[in-house]
Amino acid sequence: MNIIIHSTLKTLKKSQVLLDHLSNNQLCDASVSPYYSSIGTHIRHILDFYDCIFTKDSENRVDLTARSRNKDIESDCGCAQDYLNLIIGRLDSASFDINGSVLVIDDLGLGKTEIPYTYGSLLAQANSHTIHHYAIINYIFDSLSIDINDAEFGYNPTTPKQVSEE
Repeated sequence: MNIIIHSTLKTLKKSQVLLDHLSNNQLCDASVSPYYSSIGTHIRHILDFYDCIFTKDSENRVDLTARSRNKDIESDCGCAQDYLNLIIGRLDSASFDINGSVLVIDDLGLGKTEIPYTYGSLLAQANSHTIHHYAIINYIFDSLSIDINDAEFGYNPTTPKQVSEE
């Protein structure tokens, strides 16, 4: 298996750990300032990003703005787990040419634009995007006093580890 897909799967599987330990109420709790987003909205957003990768059009374009935004995923752990398992299954059986070209449509703040990528760069971006949203989820966990016992959750692998002085 390609290292990019393997890393992506490792990162995504952390979603399963947190979904196994959350209630539906915790998943959809949007009481944390300043953004008032829920863990569920971040999980849905992460998975929608991957879903877009698998929804290539006839012109070999992936539109990252065309997300499904299924609200049930934001409020139901079972539904979120089903979506997660679907994405993991698709990644696990994917036969991407990591060096193959794909045109990505995204909105960088000035409207939709087309950007040339390789599948490898798109998957690497998806992995980093996931970790970024895990960091936000970690802030929500802290505010809601939720502990998932994963010291690496929400941290990029390149983040320096804090060394304790004993």
